[in-house]
Amino acid sequence: MDMQGMEEIRCLSSRDGSSEPVLIYHPGGQTPVPLVVGLHTWSYDRNNQIEGMLPLCRERGWGLVLPEFRGASLDSNPRARQAGGSPVAVQDVIDAVAAVSGSYAVQKDALFLLGGSGGGHMSLLVAAAAPALWRGVSSWVPITDLSAWHDQNPDYSRHIAACCGGAPGSSELIDREYRERSPITKVEALSKVNLSLHHGRFDTVVSYSHSWKLAQELERLGSRQFFFDIFDGEHDIGYDTAFRWFEALLKKESQGGRLTG
Repeated sequence: MDMQGMEEIRCLSSRDGSSEPVLIYHPGGQTPVPLVVGLHTWSYDRNNQIEGMLPLCRERGWGLVLPEFRGASLDSNPRARQAGGSPVAVQDVIDAVAAVSGSYAVQKDALFLLGGSGGGHMSLLVAAAAPALWRGVSSWVPITDLSAWHDQNPDYSRHIAACCGGAPGSSELIDREYRERSPITKVEALSKVNLSLHHGRFDTVVSYSHSWKLAQELERLGSRQFFFDIFDGEHDIGYDTAFRWFEALLKKESQGGRLTG
């Protein structure tokens, strides 16, 4: 596969010692640059965000990290139990950031997290695990409740069960897996994150209700760093929108004209 000039490195998991692949792009030089951490979708691996994210990072002279976090969340993955938002997968992303930040010139107060669908799900779990790490987190069409998604989308139910050890209701242990891998259970931590959440009103893969319910919980907690968009679309990610928001955070510019009256 053409990685378009990205370098593949290996990162050791601080949780289980596993050596995990990570793709990295850095523009070079000793001047620290912002770093985007891009998360792959549910059914794919670290390679599936190269085309969408790498050109936008190159244009800006930013770095890009694409972690594997245990691969596709499918029943065909021999490590399915470690995928699907498991604690080791979450730690893989954080470990990748630490490894790259220690080896490359990275602006440590300009770390951005971006993912859609399964990557949106993972972005919320990683953000909740390390809220203070991120300048901004852009999450698109995420799964926020794995048990609900298991019932809503039969095309994915067997894959969700493979990750969590069985279907919801099979045992208390399995139900705990579903809860721990569901961002809706982590709203206290997410309320501390500078989070931009987006969902297509006509999404038939992951219902917009996943983001809507999370938004309601964050509003209940009075989060002041939470921005929510139900857009006229389906199961989509807006790369340009996400990168413009990241730029605005760096520049601390107003994103619109203030109205009076």
